[in-house]
Amino acid sequence: MSTTTVPPSDPLTWKQADTDVHVATRGGEFAGFVEFDGAAHLVRDNRGTELGAFDSLDDAFRALEEVHEPARRESVFTPILPRAWRRRPRRARA
Repeated sequence: MSTTTVPPSDPLTWKQADTDVHVATRGGEFAGFVEFDGAAHLVRDNRGTELGAFDSLDDAFRALEEVHEPARRESVFTPILPRAWRRRPRRARA
């Protein structure tokens, strides 16, 4: 089994598959879909996990796009200070 990695910076491409189904792809790979059930737009990701129900189609599209955005991680490294700032303060000699 092989997996394809698509850069998260590629935008989602939407196509209407049926009157009540819109399918999203990214780089040619399936990314998820939105289905209208008569009352709300149901969003599912590429694994079929339900992401929620939305009143408008635009809100449903946005929800799937937000799931596919890369998560921002905080830096685990401490910033390196310039050498002059790393020195201990000197005591005055008498």
